[in-house]
Amino acid sequence: MIKPVGVQRSLVGEIIGRFENKGFTLKGLKLIAVDRPFAEKHYQDLSAKPYSLVDYIISGPVVAMIWEGKNVVLTYGKKDHWRD
Repeated sequence: MIKPVGVQRSLVGEIIGRFENKGFTLKGLKLIAVDRPFAEKHYQDLSAKPYSLVDYIISGPVVAMIWEGKNVVLTYGKKDHWRD
């Protein structure tokens, strides 16, 4: 998922390009607005953090994606992966 700041900063194309350059295949993409109930359920285990992930993720649209490829989660499942 490309979070609101990535969408606002027009990084969607760059991020998709990085996945494609690693040999991964984009299988699905959708621009969505995450609603508060979904975000609260998704981030319930992180609710003790000093900042609100819920408020952040609902602050603007996100790009939800489905990628295919060997080790795609291991390759891009870490924080700040788009900077690699």
